[in-house]
Amino acid sequence: MSEHVHVRLSQGMGVSEDGLLVEHSRCRCGATWTKVYEVEDGEPE
Repeated sequence: MSEHVHVRLSQGMGVSEDGLLVEHSRCRCGATWTKVYEVEDGEPE
């Protein structure tokens, strides 16, 4: 019997209306994920 392992394929990144960085991923089986990153305020490096 085989087990499915999700492989996250990047579908792109964007910025939400609230200024958060949002990453969209999917697996070939159809599963999807959204990860949100809070960006610190301050001077760019």
